[in-house]
Amino acid sequence: MTRFDAIIVGAGQAGPPLAGRLTAAGMSVAVIERKLFGGTCVNTGCMPTKTLVASAYAAHLARRGADFGIRIGDISIDMPRVAARAHQVTLNARSGVERWLRGMKNCTVIEGHARFESADTIRVGNELLTAPKIFLNVGGRAAVPEMPGIHDISYLTNTTILQLDRVPKHLVVIGGSYIGLEFAQMYRRFGSEVTVVEKSAHLVSREDEEISEAIREILLAEGIHIRTSAECISFHPHSDGIGVGVDCSEGDPEILGSDVLLAVGRRPNTDDLALDRAGVATDARGYITVDDGLSTNVPGIFAMGDCNGRGAFTHTAYNDFEIIAANLLDGASRKVSDRVSGYALYIDPPLGRVGMTLAQARNTGKKLLVGRRPMTRVGRAVEKGETLGMMQVVVDADTRQILGAAILGTSGDEAVHGILDVMNVGADYTKLQWAVPIHPTVSELIPTLLNEMQPE
Repeated sequence: MTRFDAIIVGAGQAGPPLAGRLTAAGMSVAVIERKLFGGTCVNTGCMPTKTLVASAYAAHLARRGADFGIRIGDISIDMPRVAARAHQVTLNARSGVERWLRGMKNCTVIEGHARFESADTIRVGNELLTAPKIFLNVGGRAAVPEMPGIHDISYLTNTTILQLDRVPKHLVVIGGSYIGLEFAQMYRRFGSEVTVVEKSAHLVSREDEEISEAIREILLAEGIHIRTSAECISFHPHSDGIGVGVDCSEGDPEILGSDVLLAVGRRPNTDDLALDRAGVATDARGYITVDDGLSTNVPGIFAMGDCNGRGAFTHTAYNDFEIIAANLLDGASRKVSDRVSGYALYIDPPLGRVGMTLAQARNTGKKLLVGRRPMTRVGRAVEKGETLGMMQVVVDADTRQILGAAILGTSGDEAVHGILDVMNVGADYTKLQWAVPIHPTVSELIPTLLNEMQPE
């Protein structure tokens, strides 16, 4: 048995920086990775997909050249080159993470599948490792629900679709949320016919209906077919591809596609860690239960990133590391509940979201002030010829605290940070209301948005 001060299982977004802090504090650390260094973000998430989004945007902008007075010939897609570019971005990042860990003083990198033997002991193959502190950063993977006929067809997930070096003739995307919509627009711009099938009545159902409908209009304008309220979805092989049965209130009952992408959620990689041997508790979906400091029910065992159910984003995983490191090494008492939730949907134009939706704010019973502005009234958007979308902000009328905001429009994923920062420091909206932002930007409309708020 080999003894360490700490064991980190998984080299995603939280594990490597935590190893850096712990080793810098003089601790001996073992980092165990069974597959790809860098986790979801580097290998199957943010980095490859946003690289593909950039290629799709370039194709879209080239086709719009005439709108800007630019004459361009026929546009074609070199999909092997597009895929190779995304793969190289991933490879560079993955290699960088691995080199960092292997070169880290007091850090031992072990490749293999980790399983608990007890609350302080991990087995990797024939090797036993023990430590008083164990940190789980094992991530998640695509969920594949038991839908009729799913095992009779070949389907794609967010991982396997990254291996494509061709443009599908007709891509049927099952799931109308973040992953599904990003791939839908991306492949439409690469030249595929695309149909999105969503079980709920609205796309991105966690968003307010007005935001959801604005997203729908953006996608429809690019020729993407959208089928919502699909209560029963089934699959069967077809001589021309894959038949997708859709029980909707309108439209044809079957869609014939060449390829099917399943984008119906994620599940944590916790089912093969032998957590029961350590006594670590999970919820009904398999997520590891943690407290406000990211400790599990077992003293000395912590869970970070996607596997703890407290956030499904790269930035929340990294913040998990920051919370644990600050509390263990800096004498802090940071909490997950202090985190202001923000995220983005990377269609074009993107959605930047922070805090509560309007529906969630209404459910609090608070008196609300709401500001709205279409992107057609944002100078920067008009100048760029990208006027789709809208801005929305929700404020507690009594405390003047900003409860949430959404910016669906060009640079929305960046502009929303002005609001996120104010919410992080707990300042009331008047501190931002009289700011003097730079012109011409999308952010300059945030004070205007706040000045034009009306009682809900």
